[in-house]
Formats: sequence, structure tokens, C-alpha cells
Amino acid sequence: MLGAVLSFSAMAVGGRSVSFELDTFEIMMYRSLIGLVFVVCVAWLSGAHRTITTRQPGLHLLRNVFHFTGQNLWFFAITLIPLAQVFALEFTSPLWVLLLSPLILGEQMTRVRVLAACVGFIGILIVARPSPDSVNIGMLAAACAAIGFAGSIMFTKRLTRTETLTCILFWMTLSQSIFGLICAGLDGDIALPSAASVPWLVVIACGGLMAHFCLTTALSMAPATLVSPVDFTRLPLIAVIGLVVYDEPVDVFVILGAAIIFGGNYLNLWSETRKGRPAVARTR
Repeated sequence: MLGAVLSFSAMAVGGRSVSFELDTFEIMMYRSLIGLVFVVCVAWLSGAHRTITTRQPGLHLLRNVFHFTGQNLWFFAITLIPLAQVFALEFTSPLWVLLLSPLILGEQMTRVRVLAACVGFIGILIVARPSPDSVNIGMLAAACAAIGFAGSIMFTKRLTRTETLTCILFWMTLSQSIFGLICAGLDGDIALPSAASVPWLVVIACGGLMAHFCLTTALSMAPATLVSPVDFTRLPLIAVIGLVVYDEPVDVFVILGAAIIFGGNYLNLWSETRKGRPAVARTR
């Protein structure tokens, strides 16, 4: 889990570092291409390439449309608002899963889930403190990114019933390389990264793959109620990084709101694990 925390934080710093010369579509294109090379090499060397199938093309497409949209909005948000605020709003993804899973996964909406969603919504209001002056495009992008990640989580859950991690990662990096190439090329001008940006793009690509691997491994070794609190340490860590590297002030309302959002998530995790239901890792 500490590996996942560091990977997500490295992705945020890398994304902001290259945003001055690449747009979000170009970042996603290069990230996915680099990731595809890593996945193919590791799969081939380990023999896991035999598990890559074409059984669920529709689910892979839906999963990656949600993920591609959410990730682009996330990279866009980190260039506009403080990193801690982006991470706080990102923690609402599991709450969106609670609300949308009855529609997509056919799961039952229980009273505990409703309570968890309400608690999380209160946290969102504290983080965003919506008013004509406080709400901006960066906040809206971060909030919508969380919805995109929620869709990715739900379709990943359906895919894991029949597909391996290698298969999911292969189709993710391949399809999002294509999405990125199409979207980045719409204006007829795809920027080439400078020598200074290439290492950051590698950090972004490796960070995404490592975060997914670490989260999945952690959930296979320990209960979600143990894993989730460690994931929450991303917020104070990124707040310190934002303060030291980018001179972003630490907003006490962001920390308080994020703690309440975490409380809603943890309430649901505690309830679900008592019933013996497995949790699904967030993937980026």
C-alpha cells in the first residue's frame, strides 16, 4: 500500500511537471504507449501473454472509456487546483460506486450504503464549499474524474470475473493509446516531449501500473478495512508535497472534508467486510 501511495503521488507530480508543454490527451497518449511496452514485455517474459483474450470486447471498451475520461480530467484538474484538493475529491470514487452499482452491477442499495453516501456528500460540500466564487473548472474536473474512476472500478469488477490482471492491463494500455492518439491528433498537432519531460512521462506510466499492481496485491493479502486507511495517507503526503514543491497552502477544510469522505468510505467497507464481500481496487 505504501507503494501505491507513492505511485499515485508520483503520478500527480509528473503530470504537473509535463503539463506546461503537453496537453492532457498527449500525456495520456504517451503514458499509455509507454505502459503498453512495459505490459507486453513483462507478459511475454513471464508467459502471462497466454491469458490475454478477446472474450469481453464490450466490457473492455466501456471500462476504458470511463477510465480514459476520468484520467484526462484528473490530469487537467491537477494543473488548476491544489493537489490536496484533487486527491480529496478523488476519494469520492467509492461513494459514486455505491450510488451507481445498483444500475450497473445489480447490487442492492442498503441503508448503510445510503448513510455512507450521505456522509461522503457532506465531506464534498466541506472540501468544495460551493458558492459562485469558490466553484471553478478545476473542482468540477476533479469531481467528474471521480465519477469516471467509479465507472472504471465497476466495469473492472465485472471483468475480473473472467479476465486476468494482465489481460485487463493489456487492453487498457492498448485502447487508451489509440484513444490518446485520436484525441491528441484532432487539432493536427501532436507535440513531441522534450528531453526533460521524457523521464516524467516514464514516471507517470510506471506510477499508474505500479499503483494498480500494489493495490490489487494489498487487497489479496489483507482486508479492505486495513488497506483503506493506508490509502488515505496519500492526502497528507500530497498536501506536504504541494506545500514544499509548489508553495500550496494547506487548507484545513480540505483535510476535514477529506476525513469525512474517508469516514463514509470506511463505514461502507466495514459493513461489507463484516458480510464477507470482497472489495475492488481503484485502478488508474
